Amino acid sequence: MVPLLDLKAQHARIREEVLETVTRVIDSQHFILGLEVDSLEEEIAAYCGTRYAVGCASGSDALLLALRAFDIGPGDQVLTTPYTFFATAGAIWQTGATPVFVDAEEHTFNMDMNQVADALSRCKNIKAILPVHLFGGCADMDELFAAAGGIPIIEDAAQSIGSGYKGRAAGSMGAIGCFSFFPSKNLGAYGDGGMMTTNDPALADKLRALRMHGSRVKYYHDWVGYNSRLDALQAAVLRVKLRYLDEWTAGRQRNAALYRVALSAGQEGVILPEEQSYQTRHIYNQFVVRSQQRDALRVHLREAGIGTEIYYPLPLHLQKCFASLGYKAGDFPVSERLAETSLALPIFSELDSGDIAYVAQKIEAFSYPTAKAVAG
Repeated sequence: MVPLLDLKAQHARIREEVLETVTRVIDSQHFILGLEVDSLEEEIAAYCGTRYAVGCASGSDALLLALRAFDIGPGDQVLTTPYTFFATAGAIWQTGATPVFVDAEEHTFNMDMNQVADALSRCKNIKAILPVHLFGGCADMDELFAAAGGIPIIEDAAQSIGSGYKGRAAGSMGAIGCFSFFPSKNLGAYGDGGMMTTNDPALADKLRALRMHGSRVKYYHDWVGYNSRLDALQAAVLRVKLRYLDEWTAGRQRNAALYRVALSAGQEGVILPEEQSYQTRHIYNQFVVRSQQRDALRVHLREAGIGTEIYYPLPLHLQKCFASLGYKAGDFPVSERLAETSLALPIFSELDSGDIAYVAQKIEAFSYPTAKAVAG
């Protein structure tokens, strides 16, 4: 009755525009880079307030390419958070570098900046810091810059295109910003896609080369790079969707506000996501509540026809593939607690107030069974 995400509803509105632009690309027979990608890069750079944007094959590749642009490799360490999607640490690992974790903040889900300075003092080979703007809300970047002491900062903004921090856009604050266009994102392609933003012309030049096997000139290679080009078809679709992004963001923000009103009584055992205490523009890629009875609540909502998702059920420091890092349960208690209690509710812009009220009603029915029985 209320899915976690309904991409068909979004597509229905823009279908004719998308078909027209995709047909144009097919008729041109230019599928690799070219005008559509160039134009999208210009439009994303303008949207994010950066000088340059460089398209690539996915958000995961954006992270990997950004790290490679700083020559991150074996023997290096990169500081990040364990409460995030796997690609954040996976990209670090793929370079041969070692992920170093600091815990998340309970109220924002983002990296706890109070722990950064201590981590930097303990780990002497940190060559980059990779904060995550999780769920559509920016990390506290001023605090991070104050602690970083000039170490390059790469923003994982995969979930946060359009979000802002003290008047600055996600992806414009660090040396490189990394975005994902996975279909479920606020700005989603009809397949995979990614983008990197920067204000540094040398970094932009190197990123363009790295996505093309490290080549600036065909068949001549300055670095060993990757085949990570954004398809022209995906760029064309994204150019259509970018025109609607602020409208869709406003819809998500409206729905978040409706949830806050509908659940303002503070249902027993359900904690709403807090707005960051610092000035930010949250775009609500996800609307994540917390409950000690998360799994039972999820079953209850599923039985009522309401889609949910767990972001993320196991923090990265406890993943089997990272066992050699030597972390153990209890090392990052906030991240572990969030993994055990978090639950994402439907938030996509096409929901209406009745959908939100229905979800809130079912949460209340789960949270207050005894009170409701007495009242009845």
